[in-house]
Amino acid sequence: MAPFPVLFFARISAFIVAILVLIWALHFKTSFIPHSHSQEGLVYSVLHPLLMVIGFILVSGEAILVHTWLPGSRNMKKLVHLCLQGVALGCGIFGIWTKFHGQDGFVANFYSLHSWMGLICVSMFGAQWLFGFMSFWHRGEVRTTRLNVLPWHVFLGLYTYGLAIVTAETGLLEKLTFLQTKGKVLKRCPESVLVNGLGLGLVMLSSVVILAAVSPKHGTRKNMITYSDSKHLSH
Repeated sequence: MAPFPVLFFARISAFIVAILVLIWALHFKTSFIPHSHSQEGLVYSVLHPLLMVIGFILVSGEAILVHTWLPGSRNMKKLVHLCLQGVALGCGIFGIWTKFHGQDGFVANFYSLHSWMGLICVSMFGAQWLFGFMSFWHRGEVRTTRLNVLPWHVFLGLYTYGLAIVTAETGLLEKLTFLQTKGKVLKRCPESVLVNGLGLGLVMLSSVVILAAVSPKHGTRKNMITYSDSKHLSH
């Protein structure tokens, strides 16, 4: 298991991020009013950050942490990991759909670096989840092959998670810059401080989650020591 302080700070960071995005989307919802000024458009606009941050980033981060704290068999951990990733993928797809559901259509919204990165990130995440789903239910692979593929699966998973964080940061910057340029939000105001704090919270969260994922597991370290000792004695 990962050290307790790492998991503790991961939980605290996730809680802070969730609170900040909820306050921003619900208390400052006037900043999300679309061009059409329709109530339906406002709901979709507010849902986008909630789904992408809480539903996609926080849930996928928890899926990564499952292997560090959940007791039980390896298959149980993989199943819970797969289910949480499936929830995150569903939230990510629906979150993108809410953004591109406006009256302007899909193409009109697909113009910024944030939108490009978002589609790439969710597409990579979906491919990763599909690979994990097929691997979980198909147990016929040779153990050596599975061990060779595992580092790539872990690398791509952490890379996609990091890409999701960077995508969220570009979205926050894009939104805040747009609001400040239009004069709807001042450079020094509670909403600007909140959005900047949300960005810092996401950075902190990603660093702790990735640290927990790459930290040596107690069981793995013990096995390595036992193997090293037995090898030394054999000589």
